[in-house]
Amino acid sequence: MTVLPVRLFGDPVLTQPAAQVTDFDQELRRLIRDLHDTLDDQRGAGLAAPQLGISRRVFVYHLEGVKGHLVNPTLSFPDEEEQDGPEGCLSMPGLYFDTKRRLNVVAKGYTAHGDPVQVVGSGYLARCLQHETDHLDGVLFIDRMDAQRRRAALKEILAADWAGRPAPTVKINPHDSGAGMWLRR
Repeated sequence: MTVLPVRLFGDPVLTQPAAQVTDFDQELRRLIRDLHDTLDDQRGAGLAAPQLGISRRVFVYHLEGVKGHLVNPTLSFPDEEEQDGPEGCLSMPGLYFDTKRRLNVVAKGYTAHGDPVQVVGSGYLARCLQHETDHLDGVLFIDRMDAQRRRAALKEILAADWAGRPAPTVKINPHDSGAGMWLRR
């Protein structure tokens, strides 16, 4: 079991678009296992690779007894329905803010072995799929809020006891052959 440190709000990796996954290899499968292990440890609903300091378009989710992952996801929306409710993020621990999201989503991507996969979600699953895909695009959920909600959220975030903590020390994996380095503990 490998549990890695989760990057906190303010870490630049959280606001940069992640690189497409091009190699569906053992390294990718190890990353997915690490994401699952870390998510289990944190007891969250979803976790994206950039939250571990790894710029790859992959995330995992654990919802309603179902564990899954998506590589290089794209989202589409079958309708215009919205939901508004509390949303949190492991990169902003202990804080929840009302955020508008689409109610229904279709997420298409790939498995760890490069096989096409589709996840259709509504409600909480739709929220999670949108949240984690946003992480891969360098978008934080507070960026989805209107100006008034965002100001109030930023005030709470900056007052949090973890705010301003430096990013964890990592070593660069010398075996990385993709574009950009994988950051590992």
